[in-house]
Amino acid sequence: MVNVAPVLETERLKLIPLNSTIHLSENYVSWMNDTEVIKYLESGGNYTLELLKEFLSKVDTNPILFWAIHIKETNKHIGNIKIDPINSKLLFGEYGIMMGDKNEWGKGYAKEASLAVIVYCFSPKINLRKINLGVYKKNTNAVLLYQKIGFEIEGCFKKHVVTNDGFDDILRMAIFNPDQS
Repeated sequence: MVNVAPVLETERLKLIPLNSTIHLSENYVSWMNDTEVIKYLESGGNYTLELLKEFLSKVDTNPILFWAIHIKETNKHIGNIKIDPINSKLLFGEYGIMMGDKNEWGKGYAKEASLAVIVYCFSPKINLRKINLGVYKKNTNAVLLYQKIGFEIEGCFKKHVVTNDGFDDILRMAIFNPDQS
């Protein structure tokens, strides 16, 4: 199984492998310090250019399916999407997405990028049979997006995380490769 992210293109987006050469920027750092952007993420807060550089250096040396989401027309970096880790024996991977540029929220880019990545991961090239994700139950926009894409709720970890609003459940969701039983 090849775990190096290729360039993927959709109607409006270009997904390119996340890397330190192109994506080390103050703009990216600002996303990681924006409380709205990181509200439902496990990472972020008190981020610096140096921390981002360290993170991107690890991404550069670890061949995983990790893309930066760019708008084709402007080449503007608006977020990231990944399938990592991948279990090569059981043929499933863990999905994650961050839409960092709040000016681009609500335009369907997360759905468009997600569908492209799912199609690629279910293709014979990667041949995953299942893609999983975990999402905060209170992140209703994300839950609705995932359901529209075809993810189904498989389980719920009750009061699994503590947020500024108190406890929240983590929904475990999955989508299966329609070409595999």
